Amino acid sequence: MSESRQESRRKCISCGINIAGTSAAAFNCPECGHGIYRCAKCRKQSNLYECPDCGFRGP
Repeated sequence: MSESRQESRRKCISCGINIAGTSAAAFNCPECGHGIYRCAKCRKQSNLYECPDCGFRGP
């Protein structure tokens, strides 16, 4: 799968918006390493997220 196609499928784990082309954060889950994406608004508001693979929760 091409990188641009993968980017178009990236969604904020907290609110679900499409984050392609935004200033979103991308990082790995501290517990299992699953890729996590968060939009700038959810990061700024410290909205909670939950890893879909292991259930780890973080701000």
